[in-house]
Amino acid sequence: MSSLVKKASQTLPVRIAVFVSGGGTNLQALINAAENKAAQFTIVTVIADRISTGAEGRARRHGIPVELALPPKGLPRSEARRAVSDQALAFCRKHNAEGLVLAGFLTIMNGGIINEYSGKIINVHPALLPDFGGPGMWGNHVHEAVLASGAQESGCTIHLVDTGCDTGPILLQRKVQVEIGDTPETLANRIHAEEHVAIVEGSNLLAHRIRKGTIKAL
Repeated sequence: MSSLVKKASQTLPVRIAVFVSGGGTNLQALINAAENKAAQFTIVTVIADRISTGAEGRARRHGIPVELALPPKGLPRSEARRAVSDQALAFCRKHNAEGLVLAGFLTIMNGGIINEYSGKIINVHPALLPDFGGPGMWGNHVHEAVLASGAQESGCTIHLVDTGCDTGPILLQRKVQVEIGDTPETLANRIHAEEHVAIVEGSNLLAHRIRKGTIKAL
C-alpha cells in the first residue's frame, strides 16, 4: 500500500455495526452523530436479536441496512446465544464492519465473533462497573439493585467486550447522583441521557483506536 493510499484510508470513517434489542435511543444518538459529521465512524448495518424493535424502525428510516440474528426455537440458552453470535458474525463480515457497538443488545455473545473482533467491540452498561454488572443485570434490574444498595451515585459505562459478561476493560464512565425519592424509572431516565453522550464518545474512541492501529486482542 502506497503512503498516499494508507494516509487516505486512515482518514475514512470506521465502519461499525450497531447491535440492538429495544427502542434504539442509543442507536439514534449514533445516527445523529454520524449524520452531523460529529463522528469518526459510519454505521454500515444494524443487527437486532428480535423482530420489530423500535431500533429497527429507526435504522430503516435512515436507510441503514437491518439484519436479524434470531435465536432458533427450542435450543438451550447457551446454544441459542452461540447461534445468534454466529449469525451476527456472518452479517458483520457481509457488511465489512471494522468495529462493533452493542447499544442495548441483550444477547450475551460468544464464539468466533468475540475472537475475530477482539478489542474492537464496545458495550454500554447502565451502571458504574464493576458494580451492578453480570448476568441478569440489564434494564430496570440494574436500577432496582442500585437503589436497594443505598448507593449515592450511578451512571453508565462504556467497556470493551471480552468472553465474560460486563467484565471487559472500561473505556469511560459518566455519573449521575442518586436522588431522594428516585424510582428505577426516574434514575433510568437520567442515566439514559448520559448514555446517549457516552456511546458516541466511546464509539469515536473505538474508531480512533482502530484507525491508529492501537487495538490489542483481549
